[in-house]
Order: sequence, then structure tokens, then C-alpha cells
Amino acid sequence: MSKYITKQRKILTEYLSKHVDENISANQIALALADKISKSAVYRNLADMESEGKIRRAPNSSQREAVYRYLDDERCRECLHLSCKKCGKTYHMQTSVANSLITSVAENENFSIDKGETVLYGVCAKCQNSGKSENGIRE
Repeated sequence: MSKYITKQRKILTEYLSKHVDENISANQIALALADKISKSAVYRNLADMESEGKIRRAPNSSQREAVYRYLDDERCRECLHLSCKKCGKTYHMQTSVANSLITSVAENENFSIDKGETVLYGVCAKCQNSGKSENGIRE
């Protein structure tokens, strides 16, 4: 059953589609859209979009508030995602690397991975390199 798309829902969807590879809290979204959409409408629409599978809600390791990632984008449906636990940035895994991982898991574990639903958590290169001196040793 299709839900009526309100002006507020459209504003929220447009915002999320511009932040596809990011994990964003409801509070961050509400602050960014404060002049266009009420905080309660942000939370209500996020809940609806989560139940529709358009966004994914995930715990945030550095804060108590959950974060959301927009999934209803063509670029994301067939990608494995890498999410940095330090900065929160989400990346698309290279297709060749993702396909190799999927094939290996299928062959060795007899398990089929759903690309669009899979997120691997770790630390991105930028965050790994922050705090290192010029000779590569952590300070």
C-alpha cells in the first residue's frame, strides 16, 4: 500500500538523498531542516521510512542516539557498504572486492549475502591515519 507523500516527507527524502553515504542522527536531520520541517515530523517520517525499508536505523558506537542511512537510492541497492565507526562515513565497497567476498562466502560458507542489506563496520583510512606522525608511528 502506497503512502501519501507529504511536503514534509518530500523535503526529508530530498535531504537524505543528498547524504546517501552518511550515517545521520534524527537530531542532526531535525537541526538541518529546522526551518522546513518540525522535529516531530522528522521522527515520524523516519519511523515510516524505516518500516518501508527506505532507511536503515543503526546504533551509533560513539553516542547513545541511533543513526540512519538512506537506502532508497539506486547507487546503494547493489553495493556492499563499509562504515567507519570513528567518523560515521559510509563508503561503497569496490565492486570487484565485494564480488570476490560474496563469492568466497557463498562457496566456503554456503551462505548468500544480500548486497543492499550488508554493512561492514571498521575504521576508514583517513581515521586510521589521523594521529600518526610523518614516519607512520602513532603518537
